[in-house]
Amino acid sequence: MLASILASIPSPSFNTIDIGPLSLNLYGLMIALGVVAAVWLFGRRLEQREIGTRDDASSIAIWAVLAGVIGARLYHVATDWDLFADDLGRIPQIWKGGLGIPGGLILGIPVGLYLAKQRGIPMTTAATCAAPAIPLAQAIGRWGNYFNQELFGRPTDLPWALEIDPIHFDTTVYAVGTTFHPTFLYESLWSLGLCLLLIWIDKRFRPAPGQLLVIYIISYGIGRFWVEGLRIDPADELGGLRFNQWVAVVAVVGGGVVLAWMRRHPTPEPVIEIPLDEEPGLDEVLPEHLLPEHLPPEHLPPEHLRGKDPLGEDPVANKEDVERSGGESSA
Repeated sequence: MLASILASIPSPSFNTIDIGPLSLNLYGLMIALGVVAAVWLFGRRLEQREIGTRDDASSIAIWAVLAGVIGARLYHVATDWDLFADDLGRIPQIWKGGLGIPGGLILGIPVGLYLAKQRGIPMTTAATCAAPAIPLAQAIGRWGNYFNQELFGRPTDLPWALEIDPIHFDTTVYAVGTTFHPTFLYESLWSLGLCLLLIWIDKRFRPAPGQLLVIYIISYGIGRFWVEGLRIDPADELGGLRFNQWVAVVAVVGGGVVLAWMRRHPTPEPVIEIPLDEEPGLDEVLPEHLLPEHLPPEHLPPEHLRGKDPLGEDPVANKEDVERSGGESSA
């Protein structure tokens, strides 16, 4: 039944959108939308913890995202050097695809945490706030691979198989009309589910600051190992595994060791201190009708009656008035 409804996912007929004289590459647009969503979620979580603002998130993201893009591109170039060895001019052409997420994480996360520290936000708390935002960006950004018709998996006839134009695969190996695993979709859904899972874990178990980011790294590594095993694009292999699969293994094992250590030596939640000159007064915490000046004398506490008669008058001031009046009369 499902197969008759959805025989395959069609390949996109375009990868740019023209708005007047402006031509937007959809690969870059998907990455940009992912960044916007991630910055929004990061800022919202900073404000929920009362440790930062959305302006902080935006300021941090400017340089962290730039570092992440540079790291992702350098990682792709390093791991696929054969594609660039004879044409170095292709290296900066990121709009044509080719961003390695591991490289983006390796460079982007440390830069972001450093900038958070510079703005007075503890790095471990910033890491916790950013943890769900990163896979949210990935979930949206992965759709750029769909519009570029790249990084698909091995052939399949599943109902959700992906159609690919022959220009994007080797027709000497695969027949025209072959459909493939939509690995971009698998990773997108995995990342979206991971974003929601991390938010739930944070609310349900409240792990110590910093631990949520390590949980993300472990979980992403698991998903990436599986998705990477389906891909058929050229890649270096070692021991029957693709290079990125070994990177995923390192992320899972290394993350597990770090998480175990962090659980034995948890970082305490930061204490939010209110400056003395910002402490709320009675007029800020009590309704107006309960303020001392609006209460009848019989309802006032003793400290507010000290030095006053039941009518609320100041006896010292009255005594001075009496003496002044008496002095004038005797003269």
